[in-house]
Amino acid sequence: MSQYIPNFIIPDALLLLFPFIVIGSRLFCDYKSKIPWRIANFGFIAIFILLNLIPLASGEGRFFISNWRVDDFGVLMREVLMVSAILGMWLSKDYFEHGADGKPQMHQIAEFIGAIAFATFGGFTVVSACDLLTFFLGLEIATIPMYALTAWNKQDQMGSEAATKYILMGSVATAFELFGFSYLYGFAGSLHFNEIQHAITNGTSPLLWLSVLFLFCGIGFKLTLFPFYTWAPDVYEGAPTPVTAVLSVTSKATAIAFLVVLVYGPLAPIQQQIAPLIALLAGVTLFVGNLGALKQSRLRRFMAYSSIAQAGYIMVALLGPATMGKTAIVYYLFVYAVSNYLAFFIFGIIGHHREETFASLRGLSKQNPSLAIALAISMFSLAGIPPLAGFFGKFHLFFSGASTGHYVLVAFAVLNNVLALFYYLQLIKSAWVDEPDGHLTPLRLTKRQRGVVILLSIAVVVIGFMPFLSDNIFAGFNL
Repeated sequence: MSQYIPNFIIPDALLLLFPFIVIGSRLFCDYKSKIPWRIANFGFIAIFILLNLIPLASGEGRFFISNWRVDDFGVLMREVLMVSAILGMWLSKDYFEHGADGKPQMHQIAEFIGAIAFATFGGFTVVSACDLLTFFLGLEIATIPMYALTAWNKQDQMGSEAATKYILMGSVATAFELFGFSYLYGFAGSLHFNEIQHAITNGTSPLLWLSVLFLFCGIGFKLTLFPFYTWAPDVYEGAPTPVTAVLSVTSKATAIAFLVVLVYGPLAPIQQQIAPLIALLAGVTLFVGNLGALKQSRLRRFMAYSSIAQAGYIMVALLGPATMGKTAIVYYLFVYAVSNYLAFFIFGIIGHHREETFASLRGLSKQNPSLAIALAISMFSLAGIPPLAGFFGKFHLFFSGASTGHYVLVAFAVLNNVLALFYYLQLIKSAWVDEPDGHLTPLRLTKRQRGVVILLSIAVVVIGFMPFLSDNIFAGFNL
């Protein structure tokens, strides 16, 4: 393969072929065979390892067929997306063996993994795009499989309702994006990012500002920004738990990558002019997300509002210079992926034996201390408590925003983080302070579940020290 295409394209090509390999393996094995899952394990991990072997290329990066770019940000975002795909696949396995949270068992694991792979490849396309057409196709390739995944459990009515709402609102968001792209093309007279950037440098027009407004409206849906977030709680609650986990990380990573490529690419000459819009969206989104989480009692709806607030925090970094903003966002996405999946693994274990509610966590520290410790690590990391990874992640986000003088927004975000700590502590209180409920079914962990929870718990702690151990994704900081 390397004789025909450059080495840095091999992971992308493998991921594109991978869904067909996994789904095709179903033709040669029994319906209940674990072979597709094992092939998926090997393939996803191999692609992740290959990505880590690609030397980072700063500046313009390396090009393939003129409009497919692989640079340092693109490689690291690919790694984030592959981490999400691997963890989502691990989380989903139990749901194909038995039901959870009152929902029936899922079927067709090979096709399920194939859909995750296609969504991941859509994210690869977004970070590689050099023109509007490839950019739009990547975003849709990442989104359309998510519609199917949300309704994967055909016997679950809530999943079907959630998928219907998701598709309807997603279609409207896609229309906004297309309007935005068409106006941007009309303004610049070209689809290519470099030529659009050159046209914006030479002057602006109302058509350009209209396109920016439409594009932010469209991507606001996928990133769950205010006021486009209303679909998230219902979809997070109605979708199967592993789908919710993949949606919260892969979809969010793809959406923020879309904004990073846009803001620091073709729209770079007007970054300062659109900074007030970014700051407004960031501030209102994180405030609304934090307020919404205060009233929740269902774990997945709680995580939906938490995810909305996290999107607001990530937006703060877009106000900084390109190198600093990109490195802060990549690092935080690694932190967020690991912390979020740790929480969903714990909720999944709870859901296999009980309802996924706050009440089901009562007395967890007495029934299963190791699981309660893992829950505390996850929640404290998402809340940004030192010395866990979440603290350093949010520090870098806020540092990026403050570097360009947005001190009021950063102060507002820090105050909101205190509010967030309150609702994360509610989960920890249920697990550590409340007395056990004798009517709750005892929790039993498989060796694989226990191993993954321990691995992710260690990762949340270790990644917090990465800024002091590695210069790879922190080259933008002079700490």
